[in-house]
Amino acid sequence: MKIRLLLWVSFIILNSVFCSQTDPTETVKDPDVPKSVEILKDIEYAQADGKSLLLDLYVNKSVDAKTPLVVWIHGGAWLHGSKENPKHALRLLDEGFSVASVNYRLSGEASFPAQIIDCKAAIRWLRKHADEHNIDGSKFGVWGSSAGGHLVALLGTSGEVKDWDIGDNTDGSSKVQAVCDWYGPTDFLRMDDVEGMPLHIIDGSPETALIGGDLRENADKVALANPITHIHSGCPPFLIMHGKVDSTVIHQQSILLYDALKAKDLRAELVLLDDMGHGGKGWSEQVPRVAAFFKKVIGTRE
Repeated sequence: MKIRLLLWVSFIILNSVFCSQTDPTETVKDPDVPKSVEILKDIEYAQADGKSLLLDLYVNKSVDAKTPLVVWIHGGAWLHGSKENPKHALRLLDEGFSVASVNYRLSGEASFPAQIIDCKAAIRWLRKHADEHNIDGSKFGVWGSSAGGHLVALLGTSGEVKDWDIGDNTDGSSKVQAVCDWYGPTDFLRMDDVEGMPLHIIDGSPETALIGGDLRENADKVALANPITHIHSGCPPFLIMHGKVDSTVIHQQSILLYDALKAKDLRAELVLLDDMGHGGKGWSEQVPRVAAFFKKVIGTRE
C-alpha cells in the first residue's frame, strides 16, 4: 500500500510538472507582432469525431516573395495546452517567416495516433492553402516543446507513414523540411532509465493516457509512437535541444533520437544545455539558435 501511495504521489508531481513547465514563458493572448503580419485566428483545418480542429496563422507580408513557414506544435503532456501559446515561434516573424500554431486532439479526447493524424492534417491544409497566403509550400519547418517536441519529431520521421494521412487533402503531402525538437520524449519505455521511482511507466502517467493503456502491455503501440521507429533516408534536418537537468523528460531521450538519426547518416544536431530544465528560465534565450537553424535549412529573406 505504501509503495502504491508513493507511486501515485510521484505521478501527481510529474503530471503537474510536465503540464506546467512546458514553456510557461510562452503564453500570449494578444501577441505583439509586426504591423506587416496578418493574423488569422481559429481556422478550421479538419474535423475529427465531430470536433472542429483549429489553427492560427500569422502571415508575414513584409516581403513580396513567398515566405517559409514554421508550424508551432504546443506541449502540455498531450493532456493540456493549446495553440494560444506561440510566443517563441512568433519571434521568427521578424526573421521573415510566417508562423502557424496548431491545436490537436488531447489524450482525454482520443488516444494515439489521433494527435499525429491531426498534426499531419494541419500540414496538408497549410500546404494546400500556401499560395493564398504567400507561403512557400516547399519550405515547411516544425517546432515544438515537450509533448510538442515529440510530435514534431514524429512529423519529421513519419513522412512516409501513409496510414496517418487520412481525412481531407490527402492528395497533398504532410512531409516537412526542417524539425526543431525541444526536450521531447521518444521511447516511452525508457523514460525512467534513471535512478529513482518510476514516473512514466506507471498507470495514469501522461504516456499511458496517450497510449490508452499500460505501456508494457502495449509495446507495439509505444513503438509506433516513437519517432525513432519511422526514421528513413528522406528525413529532414533536425535540431534537437534538451536541458541536462531536465527531470521530467530525461535528456537521454534526445540522445536516443540523435544517435538513431546519425546512424542513418541523416543531418542532425544535438544541443545539450547545462543547468537547463524542462522549459522555463533560459529557453527564450535559445530562440536565436533556432532561427539560425531554420534560416539555414528552409531559407528566408536576405
